[in-house]
Amino acid sequence: MKVVVGLGNPGLRYEFTRHNIGFRIVDSLAQEIEIEFKKVKSYYSLISRGMINNHKVILIKPQTFMNLSGRAVSKVVSYYKMPLQDLLIVYDDLNLELGQVRIRKKGSAGGHMGMESIMQYLNSEDVPRLRIGIGNPSVNFNFDCVSYVLSNFNGDEKDKIKKVIQLSVEAIKTIIEDGFEKAMRKYNKKLIEP
Repeated sequence: MKVVVGLGNPGLRYEFTRHNIGFRIVDSLAQEIEIEFKKVKSYYSLISRGMINNHKVILIKPQTFMNLSGRAVSKVVSYYKMPLQDLLIVYDDLNLELGQVRIRKKGSAGGHMGMESIMQYLNSEDVPRLRIGIGNPSVNFNFDCVSYVLSNFNGDEKDKIKKVIQLSVEAIKTIIEDGFEKAMRKYNKKLIEP
């Protein structure tokens, strides 16, 4: 069984923000395999169960707000007594160009508060992840990181992000069906062009 966690913030206000790309990707995967999310209060999450070919999957959208994502993820990991290698966290990354995705088996949080929370609650950096590039206009001296990640994608970016979501769904399916090594070789060098 694989557990795929998309990170984001609950509520319509945040639905299409850069920070919610994790939610949008697991929503797209759920739609593709025709499963629906249900609220599970004890996990502080929306949860969906289904199959990808012959593999059981659980999709999770924590409802704790981004900075407390670890609270929800640790509940699920604890309940299922699952090894961390069966977990995949999907989230936005300022350090990647819009159109890039990166699959890693472990590493630091890279300044991402949701990932940092998860690693603290699980007491490990060995948390597999799929990082989604959202760009970084930090060359602008007036750059406000929080405002940027909580902003919506602009008109020019919307078509590209649809392609990124589809590519990410394919990457998740490859991880589940064929493993991390094959998925990393196939997707880590790809860049979605405009």
